[in-house]
Amino acid sequence: MPAVLDPADPAFARDPYPYYARLRTKGAVTRVALANGTHAWLVTGYEAARAALADPRFSNVPLPASGRPRPDSPARRAQACLARHMLNQDAPDHRRLRRLVTGAFAPRRVDALRPRIEELADGLVARVTRQLADGKTADLVDAFAFPLPVLVIADLLGVPEADRTQLREWTYRVGSPADALPPGAVEEAWRELYAYFTELIAAKRRRPGDDLFSALVPGLDEGELVAMAFLLLFAGYETTMNLLASATLLLLTHPGQRAAARDGGPRYWAAVTEETLRFDSPLEGATWRRTTQQVELGGTVLPEEAAVLVVLAAANRDPERFAEPDSFRPARYLAEGRRPAPHLGFGHGPHICPGARLARLEAAVALPRLFAALPDEVGLAASADSLPYRPGLLVRGPRHLPVR
Repeated sequence: MPAVLDPADPAFARDPYPYYARLRTKGAVTRVALANGTHAWLVTGYEAARAALADPRFSNVPLPASGRPRPDSPARRAQACLARHMLNQDAPDHRRLRRLVTGAFAPRRVDALRPRIEELADGLVARVTRQLADGKTADLVDAFAFPLPVLVIADLLGVPEADRTQLREWTYRVGSPADALPPGAVEEAWRELYAYFTELIAAKRRRPGDDLFSALVPGLDEGELVAMAFLLLFAGYETTMNLLASATLLLLTHPGQRAAARDGGPRYWAAVTEETLRFDSPLEGATWRRTTQQVELGGTVLPEEAAVLVVLAAANRDPERFAEPDSFRPARYLAEGRRPAPHLGFGHGPHICPGARLARLEAAVALPRLFAALPDEVGLAASADSLPYRPGLLVRGPRHLPVR
């Protein structure tokens, strides 16, 4: 096992699971050295992960600034403001902020989006099939997995269509380790995001629309609004994009499962989604936590003020909870009788993703349409082992997915 964990390492980003498996042999909770010079406790065992995610002794309020960007820089001030979102809050502030958005993701409202999602998915799939019919290579991230969720969440939030591609680039940068990008790229993205959302909210105040951002304006102060805008956009498309991209890649590389899904109907497609969430979690880790006191977790004693990351991707492959954890088997979610342990693909506890139902709906609509339209001879235009993945420990998915 490497002495130092470098989340920016492309090989680790592409396949972190062997590292997590080796780490788990040392215990469900292990202290590791990170490439930025800090240390952290990684939670890789399933039971320990569920316990930590629901334990109020693990605070979501971040530890004091750890160095980059500089505390007195404009980028640092922008980051500090945008980071005031509800994922970085504990009760009661977390409950107050979450309550404001829960209604937008209520089952009735989410299910009402199905016709719009179907319309968008049909248009994107038609465009992909035209590219392939013309003999071109299609990137199923850029042409399918990214635009569908970003169009859906941007419609819901009221983000102008012309801004969506640039927002994707900025959110990609701030979700990546700084040393995985050119110098200054992360700092620039924080500044641009802050400026963008400040202006967007000012526009919503001047002319409210029938969208979630406009509805939030009366209930939040200026800083909370900017942070909420950032979180809802980032979380609203990033998780679903990675879910769609990873599920697509898995089916392209598992032809038997691809055929079973196409023949199996909605129930099998739902199982594909659940198994993707377990096998290749779009959220690699939960948000960073810190201990507010000495805590015993998974047989390990963590000191007060320890930095802790619950690695959802590792917990979802814990062999003590899942049979054949390193095999992609959607049928495990179809078996009668004893069901597998609930995966942690959308987290657990009070911070579980409020948009989980929307992500599942988008997958249920889009994946069957895509694979019904793709001819059997369509496959990857590059080796699966060479595909670039998003670096970092928080979100996970292929950056590109070329097919022909």
